[in-house]
Amino acid sequence: MFVIDLNYIVPLEEIDRHMNDHMNYLRECYKLNIFIASGRKVPRTGGIILAMADSKEQMAAIIAEDPFCKLKLAEATITEFNTSQTHPEFRKLVDWKK
Repeated sequence: MFVIDLNYIVPLEEIDRHMNDHMNYLRECYKLNIFIASGRKVPRTGGIILAMADSKEQMAAIIAEDPFCKLKLAEATITEFNTSQTHPEFRKLVDWKK
């Protein structure tokens, strides 16, 4: 499992101009069962995505397609972790990919 930490590197006005493209990208990744959860940071300096992929390299390739990253509006940090404890309902999502 992966935590993707997006950090905006341009003013919010520039982010907002590309938000629809970013949201379309997110929807596609949800349809492909890659993303589990996502949302804005508070304060609004970027976003967090919880995702699943076979490897960190695969996750990096997926995130590289995010319009925010492609247009160099945000930088992404990818952290891989092994889930050792989860809520029972969440475990269903994690086990589905295995």
